[in-house]
Amino acid sequence: MANAFFRMGPWFHRKIVDPLLQILRRGAEPKQLAFSAAVGISLGVFPICGVTVFLCGLAIAVLGSHCHAPTVMLANFIATPIELSLMVPFLRLGEVITGGPHFLLTSDAFKKVLTGQASKEVLQSILHAVVKKLAILKTEARSE
Repeated sequence: MANAFFRMGPWFHRKIVDPLLQILRRGAEPKQLAFSAAVGISLGVFPICGVTVFLCGLAIAVLGSHCHAPTVMLANFIATPIELSLMVPFLRLGEVITGGPHFLLTSDAFKKVLTGQASKEVLQSILHAVVKKLAILKTEARSE
């Protein structure tokens, strides 16, 4: 296990540390970098895999010079493990919020989602996860 961690070191350095150092060396403003990282992570945990890149691209287009595009995309990339680890909690809490039926997570359901043959129940569970994410965003907006 430790050996696998050491092999991941060069990959981590090349994919995370080096781009981050390049961003910092170019002299972007700290406030802009913080805002851009927050946008990238917030959009990066959206509960539908593959959509986060498009959401970040849309945010970059809308925000224009107010955000730093490479930082948004790097933060989105860094948030991917968080996104994947939150999928089941988003699904379950979305079911509770919407009162929907409990969806059994099986490898067959996952295969159908990936191949585009998702049934109505799979699509409803994805909708429940999105509802949960939107509820979290609404709660965060109220607290500010």
